[in-house]
Amino acid sequence: MDLDKVLYGGDYNPEQWLDRPDILEEDIAMMQEAHINTVTLGVFSWSTLEPEEGKYNFGWLDTIMDRLDQAGISVILATPSGARPQWMAEKYPEVLRVNERRERAHYGYRHNHCYTSPIYRQKVRAINMELAKRYGKRKQVILWHISNEYGGECHCPLCQEAFRNWVKDKYKTVEALNQAWSTTFWSHTYQSFDQVESPSPLGETTLHGLNLDWKRFVSEQTGDFIAEEIKAIRDAGSDIPTTINMMHDFYGLNYHQLAKLIDVVSWDTYPTWHKEPEILTATDNGFWHDFMRSLKNQPYLMMESCPSSTNWQSVSKLKRPGMLDAQSMQAIAHGSDSVLYFQIRQSRGASEKFHGAVIDHYGGRDTRVFKEVTKVGEELGAIRELVGSTTHADVAVIYDIENRWAMEDAQGPRNKGLHYVEAVQKSYYAFRKLGLNVDVINMDHAFKGYKILAAPMAYMFREGFAERVRDFVAQGGIFITTYHSGIVDATDRCYLGATPAGLTDLLGLRQTEIDGLYDGETNQLVPEDFCKPDLIREQVSVPVDRCDQRACADDLWHGFLPGTAGCDFPALWHGLWLLYWGGCGAVMLRRSLQAYRGTFPRVQAV
Repeated sequence: MDLDKVLYGGDYNPEQWLDRPDILEEDIAMMQEAHINTVTLGVFSWSTLEPEEGKYNFGWLDTIMDRLDQAGISVILATPSGARPQWMAEKYPEVLRVNERRERAHYGYRHNHCYTSPIYRQKVRAINMELAKRYGKRKQVILWHISNEYGGECHCPLCQEAFRNWVKDKYKTVEALNQAWSTTFWSHTYQSFDQVESPSPLGETTLHGLNLDWKRFVSEQTGDFIAEEIKAIRDAGSDIPTTINMMHDFYGLNYHQLAKLIDVVSWDTYPTWHKEPEILTATDNGFWHDFMRSLKNQPYLMMESCPSSTNWQSVSKLKRPGMLDAQSMQAIAHGSDSVLYFQIRQSRGASEKFHGAVIDHYGGRDTRVFKEVTKVGEELGAIRELVGSTTHADVAVIYDIENRWAMEDAQGPRNKGLHYVEAVQKSYYAFRKLGLNVDVINMDHAFKGYKILAAPMAYMFREGFAERVRDFVAQGGIFITTYHSGIVDATDRCYLGATPAGLTDLLGLRQTEIDGLYDGETNQLVPEDFCKPDLIREQVSVPVDRCDQRACADDLWHGFLPGTAGCDFPALWHGLWLLYWGGCGAVMLRRSLQAYRGTFPRVQAV
């Protein structure tokens, strides 16, 4: 995506103010004053664009876009599939989702549509093509915003049939399916693919391979829907780049797959500033910035953020003076080519009437928020040379959603509080604290070009992963992993033999037992093979008292504990295996080989 400016602005919903032309005129004037150069239109406009089936109303959008164009403001144009109109649900109830209890939803909500439904796909294709024919070659339009915050799943008969076909295509025979899902356990063997259904609390939930494949199917079916949305735009003759706005720590979709379908990654970030120490919130937000940047290894867009306070967090705090500036510059520093808000003008009613905006209900220019927004706009205008710049990272940390899906469904050793994300973020934090740029990748990502690869809690080793790690180390790379790694394969079946599977010789360790600890409990490990003073540096235990990132805010996960005076970075040769419980566990074994003592500089506690 070729840009000559940092995109600054956000979601604008003029359809809410069509009865107030005076407000619309004032909005554009205030945008110019605040140095806003880009707005997103049409995200929730379907009922205004198509008030009746097949009857389109584009006049209001033409007018708004013309006025914005005259003001020098670019447009990111959305397809409206994220919120379908009521007439569609009434006439075609199949478009409404069915939950895991097999209950069909009534009209309402926002994301309440079946991605498999042929009718829904037809209607989305029709509106997308109309938009693309009318605006798809307009110079002012710089990006297609495909739908909005994709997510959710449907268990309707259409989706069940699609899932059966997906499973059949993957496994070919029912015998292979039974083998992959270990269905002989509890005598849950399938005799035919026709018996396969999605997981349900009223039915099957104990086949972890089924649960995992259902999540994969949902993600792929969502991707297929996205691809069809984009195809409609291309078929209508528009070659403008596309994006989808992803979300913070979203559990339901594999973003690595979806990123392949679009031209530009974007995401919506709403940190809970002023709840935890700001450094922790900033580190978490930075992690997800780098995750988004790493999806395509190119600049991304911060599509949504809030200039003041949200309305949906448990406590929606105002940003303190200066925080908006800091949050915006953090995004730019991590590789974003935009600072965009939800939203430009605050809604008057309904769900998001108290969600913060550039222009609030008061509507004046003398508010603190508007002044801070203006200041940020001035600053972004002065650093436009950063647009398009890239980030080189020597370090990669693996965060893998399929690994997380499997591990959190595994039923042991702990069935709550595994803290996978926190464990990944601790390694990320350690590297960032050392001043290193970090890519956040998944297991399928290429490892070439990195010097250090960290894979905390890599519970699932998919086919070929161990071999790729061995190649990485053979080429001089440093591989770091932790407890609870290399336990299962891609269908969540436990590996037979030594674990971590395929890497025990590389790491010099073999896992023999897994102990789940209660909060507040500690263990101490004294390995017989490492009791010689010249081979072991120190041995420490960590109490399980605060199961979150605060527990080890100053803990470099390579072995640096809060309260210690300092330590040498453990020497890393072929690999390093660290045992600890995500900063909330009881045991950490630090191995440092005497021959390589002093390889890394000394670090001190903060």
